[in-house]
Amino acid sequence: MRFRTRAALLAVVLLAAGPALSGCRGPLFGRPYEYEEDLTLNLDGSATLVVNASVPALVVLRGLDLPASRMARLDRVKVRELYTSPYAEVLRVNEWVRDGRRFVGVRLGVPDVRNLPKARPFSWSTYTLVPAAGQHVFTERVGASAFRPGTLGNVGWKGDELVAFRLHLPSRITFHNARQFDTNEPRSVERGNILTWEQRLTDRLDGVPVEITVRMDSESILYRTLWLFAGAFTAAVLVLGLLIWLTVRRGARAEQQT
Repeated sequence: MRFRTRAALLAVVLLAAGPALSGCRGPLFGRPYEYEEDLTLNLDGSATLVVNASVPALVVLRGLDLPASRMARLDRVKVRELYTSPYAEVLRVNEWVRDGRRFVGVRLGVPDVRNLPKARPFSWSTYTLVPAAGQHVFTERVGASAFRPGTLGNVGWKGDELVAFRLHLPSRITFHNARQFDTNEPRSVERGNILTWEQRLTDRLDGVPVEITVRMDSESILYRTLWLFAGAFTAAVLVLGLLIWLTVRRGARAEQQT
C-alpha cells in the first residue's frame, strides 16, 4: 500500500513537472503559445529576452531558414547563429515537441532593447524607453510579419493558436494598455509586475500591429526593497545598541549602590 501511494505521488509530480522540464508552457503554467516573446526589462534598457516558438511559426513569422518538419533534425548551432548579433547574446537554446510540432526556446541577453530591432529576428518591432515626469515610459510596436502565402504547407494549425508578448517590469506600474484579446477588457497585472499582450496567430500572420505602452516608477522595486531592508537593519542595530547601553548602565548603577 505504501509503495502504491509513493508511486502515485511520483506520477503526479512528474505529470506536473513535465511541461516545465521540457521548456514549454502547458495548461498548468498558463496558455500554450505558438510564438512568445518574454522580455524582462531593466530601467537602463538592458534586458533578458526569451523566445518560445514553434519552428513553423519562426519560419513564417520571422522568415528564418529552419526545417519545419517534425521529423527534421533541428540544428541548435544554426538557431544560435540566427539569433546571435551585436545587439543580443544567445545564452541558451533548447527544444521540445508539442501538438506534433517542434518548438525551440532561445534565451538572450540584450544590452539595450532599443537597439534590438537591428537584429533580424526582432526587426518587426520598435522599442522606446524614456524618462517622463518622474516616471519611465516603455513602448513597443510589433509590425508586419515576414509571412508570404505558400511559404509553408499544413503543419497542423487549427486557427485558434495564440502569440504573446510578455513583459516583466522592474518598478511599480502606473499605466498600461494590456487588454484581454477575446473580450477587450483591461488585463490585470500578474504576479511580479508581469503584463501580457496576446494576439491570434492568424492576425499576427496578417501583420495586425501590437501596440504596447507602459508607464512605471523611475525607481526599481529592487532598489526600494534594498533601501527598506537597509532601513530596517539600521533600526534593528540602533535598538540593539540601545538595549546593550541600558543593560550596561543598569549594571553600573547596581555596582555603585553596593
